[in-house]
Amino acid sequence: MRRIWQRDFWQREDEDHVSAGEAAAAAAAPRPPAQADLRGAAFFDVDNTMMRGASIYYFARGLAARKLFTLRDLATFALGQAAFRVRGTENADHISTAREAALAFVAGQKVSHIVRLSEEIYDEVMADRIWSGTRSLALQHLDAGQQVWLVTATPVEVARTIAHRLGLTGALGTVAETEAGVYTGRLVGNLLHGSAKAEAIRALAQREGLDLAYCSAYSDSVNDLPMLTAVGHPHAVNPDSALREHAREHGWPIHDFRTGRKVTMVALPAAAGVGALAGGVAAGIALRKHYRS
Repeated sequence: MRRIWQRDFWQREDEDHVSAGEAAAAAAAPRPPAQADLRGAAFFDVDNTMMRGASIYYFARGLAARKLFTLRDLATFALGQAAFRVRGTENADHISTAREAALAFVAGQKVSHIVRLSEEIYDEVMADRIWSGTRSLALQHLDAGQQVWLVTATPVEVARTIAHRLGLTGALGTVAETEAGVYTGRLVGNLLHGSAKAEAIRALAQREGLDLAYCSAYSDSVNDLPMLTAVGHPHAVNPDSALREHAREHGWPIHDFRTGRKVTMVALPAAAGVGALAGGVAAGIALRKHYRS
């Protein structure tokens, strides 16, 4: 039944994946290694793969600390998404809700302001949550002369900050449309989620002249199977039960940097599904702004 659900879910997502992937690849700004391996690259999911918990949740915590919305707002949607993570389902309605809420959040915001906040918040609350084991895997690819990209549904401005702080090549993330340095309130394509991630790395590979058969991909979630199966060397990192089962069946390397299985449950609010949690964060901010106005 799980495999049937996964197949149907990916089929329902197809409509916006190509545009979201192409937008993410077009927005990518690489920093080539000095001695480049022109065929290979590595692609890393962020939430629970490169970082403990969800990057957008930590970004929201930073915004709450700056009084952009309340800690009660943060707690409300975080707890709501904990149950969502336990169920392990991310459907089209969740993703559509996340998309619409994200639009409300970014509309009218200056890009420079969001970039500055993402840098501050990374240093304050994200840096200490990077998995050292996963970062070591990324550095091994850099040492081999390969590009290393983050691939995440998190807004590309936040994703770029994480990549820059870690010394990686760049980031593929959800792209919001801008005009004259201000967000218009429209996304370019859709959230970079599920099959959209695979489309993004295919578009990037074409642009950079990469051979995906020589590339590697790393993720914790079965929702990233499209990205993992798009490359020649897939890896499971801190995997959920479904991905762990799939990785074992197909002989994929499994890397688990968690100190115990209970950590997954303890960190649930921060580990909620990124699509819906992004929507929860944005919705909380939008709701707070509505009440203030």
